[in-house]
Amino acid sequence: MWKTKKFASTIQNLTIRGYATSRAKVIAIRREDQSIWERRAPFSPSHVRKLVKRGVKVIVQPSNRRSYPMPAYINAGATVQEDISEASVIFGVKQVPVNQLIPEKTYCIFSHTIKAQETNLPLLDAILEKRIRLIDYEKLMDEKGNRVVAFGKMAGIAGTINILHGLGLRLLALGHHTPFMHIGPAHNYRNASMARQAVRDAGYEIALGMMPKSIGPLTFVFTGSGNVSQGSQEVFQELPHEYVTPEFLKKAAEHGSLNKVYGCEVRRSHYLERADGGGFDPVEYEEHPERYISTFSKKIAPYASVIINGIYWAVDSPKLLTIPDAKHLLKPAHAPWLPTSFGAPALPHRMLGICDISADPGGSIEFMNECTTIDTPFCLYDADRNKDTNSFNGPGVLVCSIDNMPTQIPRESTDFFGDLLYPFTFDILQSNAKEPLENHNFSPAIHGAIIASNGKLTPNYEYIQELRKSAGKSRHKVEMNGSAEKNVLILGAGRVASPLIEYLYRDKSVGITVACEQRDLGDALSNQYPGVESVYLNAAENPSCLQELVKKADVVVSILPAGLHPIVAKACVNEGVHMVTASYMSNEIKGLHEAAQNAGITILNEVGLDPGIDHLLALECIEDVKALGGRITSFESFCGGLPAPEYSDNPLRYKFSWSPRGALLNTVGSARYLRKGQIVEISEGGELMRAAKPLDFLPGFNLEGFPNRDSIKYSKVYGIEEATTVLRGTIRYSGFAHAARQLQFLGLLDTESHPTLHEQGPEVTWRKLICDLLGLEDANIFYDNLKNKISERTGTDTAVDILEELGLLDEVKVVKCGTPLDTLTHYLATKLPVEKHERDLVILRHDLGIVWPDYKIENRGINLVVYGDPYGHSAMAKTVGYPTAIATKMVLDGEIQERGCILPFAREVYRPILQRLRAEGLTSTETSKFV
Repeated sequence: MWKTKKFASTIQNLTIRGYATSRAKVIAIRREDQSIWERRAPFSPSHVRKLVKRGVKVIVQPSNRRSYPMPAYINAGATVQEDISEASVIFGVKQVPVNQLIPEKTYCIFSHTIKAQETNLPLLDAILEKRIRLIDYEKLMDEKGNRVVAFGKMAGIAGTINILHGLGLRLLALGHHTPFMHIGPAHNYRNASMARQAVRDAGYEIALGMMPKSIGPLTFVFTGSGNVSQGSQEVFQELPHEYVTPEFLKKAAEHGSLNKVYGCEVRRSHYLERADGGGFDPVEYEEHPERYISTFSKKIAPYASVIINGIYWAVDSPKLLTIPDAKHLLKPAHAPWLPTSFGAPALPHRMLGICDISADPGGSIEFMNECTTIDTPFCLYDADRNKDTNSFNGPGVLVCSIDNMPTQIPRESTDFFGDLLYPFTFDILQSNAKEPLENHNFSPAIHGAIIASNGKLTPNYEYIQELRKSAGKSRHKVEMNGSAEKNVLILGAGRVASPLIEYLYRDKSVGITVACEQRDLGDALSNQYPGVESVYLNAAENPSCLQELVKKADVVVSILPAGLHPIVAKACVNEGVHMVTASYMSNEIKGLHEAAQNAGITILNEVGLDPGIDHLLALECIEDVKALGGRITSFESFCGGLPAPEYSDNPLRYKFSWSPRGALLNTVGSARYLRKGQIVEISEGGELMRAAKPLDFLPGFNLEGFPNRDSIKYSKVYGIEEATTVLRGTIRYSGFAHAARQLQFLGLLDTESHPTLHEQGPEVTWRKLICDLLGLEDANIFYDNLKNKISERTGTDTAVDILEELGLLDEVKVVKCGTPLDTLTHYLATKLPVEKHERDLVILRHDLGIVWPDYKIENRGINLVVYGDPYGHSAMAKTVGYPTAIATKMVLDGEIQERGCILPFAREVYRPILQRLRAEGLTSTETSKFV
């Protein structure tokens, strides 16, 4: 630290060395104009008096905003005047407007350019152009690399006063008056001593037991032990307090006393560990931070009421808290030992506030993406919506992240900073920006802080130019995509594409490209949503073109047929691009899990409807039941997309909004489910339709349902291993299963190639095809005899009615597609489509059997019924497109950070998606009956 004996002697030598050369030197203290709140100065009148006594002329630019008035500087011997061009060295605090820079001068400021911050690059360019020598306080360091001139301690003091003030307001909004209500913002006090007295007064009330019992003990976590943390803890220690180690924090948070608060100082070794093998080596971490992970969100944050963060965060370093961490930490708390009532409620979650004194957007606190201001010092971060609101009321954690907190206590800050800067002043005074840097004999501390000199960056800071080039490439990508900062590639242009695009299109920072085979569909979407780019792509036949499109995207959304998803996923793995799809996660996709992890990408599956919303609603209900001590004993779920009842007048009672193949193939699939503890298996080939049963939960619809795929695996996936019944099924109108069975009996759902349907064979009519499928050698058989043969094959007279109504006995030419199933698929797609003026319907039903701790038995039902808009989005498009879009936006915004091939089963994923779906009008209802 700067107070070590060795470095202190260095400072003394600097002062002695500089004394002889201080004569006839002129410095200036410039007026601060970066913010209306900026009242600090680099030197106080007492520092100016010392400089003047040693022969330095000090010019002070006039400003009534400074905390120290101009007469105080005049009395100290300064010259107050507007023109500061006489000075060779100009001292300030914050950045200087470009038009006020004086050429060939030395400026000492916080320039905020060492990370190539884009907003300050014009300042750096002007400094280079005007051949200014820039000394940046941020890089004034001792031989150990510790900063020696900074406002850190003052930021810690002001920030802690602010968050205590905010804590009082937040607790009041949650229904609790506390002693913190009488602590104001830091700038409300004449000085820090008065503010600390207000904290002591609040502490007196706390010690007397005036805190509400229902909120439990309060814990304050301080990250690091540097100047910021020290200043913060000085204020904290004005409260009745007890320090605990990180290992003891959980116990203090749950069972601590209410007449004091608890503090915990957390250092790197407490929460950083090697990703491979654990342990912490500070030297290795400094050189290779990417080898480490943070356990802060698991070991520390769950037990913190307030986090005060002042650590420096570098790129590639693990974050303290990520966006997904916040979703987990802000889930409802369960503390049954606390006395609560309607008028004395429990807290919604333990974490109440974060004071991010580092004020680094997107840094160690990832969801702090924009600094607050002294005018608006707080925001409420709602993790489920990933949104900030300027309010104290509502869900979320209070965040204070003012980037100029020390100016709230300007006099102490000026005194403190000037005391640190003064010993370096005479070394700096030798600077003559007109002369080459090599002609000077600066100390290592000063030399290392010189960013630019004589029209160029100094060797230690030439990396800034490389950072600028990298940023330039990013900006070029933005310019190529209009104002887009992030880019989404959507593969496919079916009905789902429109609501998907519509949701993403609301964020103008998102660029959207639609790639599809049907040029007319892509162009229609591009015309409907100006700025959306449409390109032609056959993903299966042109993988190189697919790869090029994927390379330009941040997230790829595949709404192509499920069989093409693995091709897309492999391209995403190769290019390191995230992927989202609404389809079931196939075995082939699962096989890419490790490759996706190694590529650092997320491949998110099953975020549409069946699979998708059905998962989300089930998991939400199951979690709520478990949180209250209940057990799930049975789970039955049915879902289906249907035409609205008025458009169901056909033998299948069904219409198709996209390719019928999947729906038809599903009727001959297999199924496994659990019924009263017994495994029931249905083999593929046609038995599934015999398992269809009436569904009576919405009797006005006259529904039936049949099992779908493997339901048993969801016992583990949903965490309901104790359930004796687990069944997931498909909903259709009554009559569908019977009609499907007749098509099966006749071989119309066979997936094997049939010679009659060979593309090079003779033309064939539907009647001829039926005859061939029946094995009849003479296709000219009498029609009545043909009908008899059909009835004999199917065992029912209704089969003929079904075929006739579908037109499958007409003398109409067949469009041959190789197999009976594909041929029928093509036919029904044109015979039974959902027309533009028609409405469709989606019905989802969950039935859960629940046993409560008091042995009461509840049957709970969850219904989701969604109608399509005949002149807008269909129900199926909405219930697939919107959740897919929401999930895509969550991946884009970093809300989903789990890597590999994943499902939306994590609470921090399904809760936000459901909340945002409800905002789109996709809401479910619940019924409950105790037996």
